[in-house]
Amino acid sequence: MRVKRAKAYRKLIHQYQVTFNFREPYQVLLDSQILQDAARFKMDLVGLLERTLQGKVKPMITQCDMRHLYNAEPKDQALILKAKEYERRRCNHHELEDPLSTLECLSSVVDPKNSLTNKNRYVVASQDPKVRAHMRAIPGVPLIYINKSVVILEPMAASTHNHREQGEKAKFKAGLKGRRGVNPGQKRKRDEAEEDSTQEQHGSSIMERSTGDDGPQKKKRTRGPKGPNPLSVKKPKKRVHPPVEPHSNVPVKPKKAEPEARRQQGVEPETPIQEGEESAKRKRQRKHKPKSDSGASSQMKAEVESNTP
Repeated sequence: MRVKRAKAYRKLIHQYQVTFNFREPYQVLLDSQILQDAARFKMDLVGLLERTLQGKVKPMITQCDMRHLYNAEPKDQALILKAKEYERRRCNHHELEDPLSTLECLSSVVDPKNSLTNKNRYVVASQDPKVRAHMRAIPGVPLIYINKSVVILEPMAASTHNHREQGEKAKFKAGLKGRRGVNPGQKRKRDEAEEDSTQEQHGSSIMERSTGDDGPQKKKRTRGPKGPNPLSVKKPKKRVHPPVEPHSNVPVKPKKAEPEARRQQGVEPETPIQEGEESAKRKRQRKHKPKSDSGASSQMKAEVESNTP
């Protein structure tokens, strides 16, 4: 069986299961003609039926079709022995001198009261086109036949499809009626009782409950102008505030590290340099020494000698 055909059969069988409650093993009614064709093509009919329906099957044959196999010419004794292995469906026509036709027998088994219902959920496997045409008028009857040694499951008939749509619409209307059937007054009383119980849990007063207010209304969200993207905005730097002493609003200046601690760390304390000293140092660096100091030194010697007694 091809994958596309198997997928279509799986979907079709699922629809029969959901709508008409078909379950395994599927009860398959076989007529005499399909048994003769399967024997002629040397087919494993039960195995092919299981592959087509994708589940276990229970093959069944009526008493009238069994008599048709006995009356066939030439008589196939092997086929009769194989048909005896299947479950016999009693149609209560064995008292008649001649068996009924396949159409009359199967129609009386599938729909005995002519109510257009497949009560026992039979699957009909027949090679007679008249039988299949009659069964298409009954909703929920899957039909199987053999075409060139291939077992084929017919698509859903129009009557079955219409019955399925009516069931879906009925479920939809029932759901709508169930929603409309709720009494709004009862629902409002239930909501008020729930509100009263919540107010008692939170310790609200009896006067507040007697007002019957529904509580604060939710504020509607108003959309204002869009701001910049927070991911593209530069984050502000955090300012470090100086510590404040307790019981005072004056900030405390951070203490300088003591020279001993700085020496222990291996850092020499630097003496502060004032602006005047820095400028004087710069000026001193710009001065040049004189070439010879002989005249100045002689004059200083003369002054020293005059001052001595």
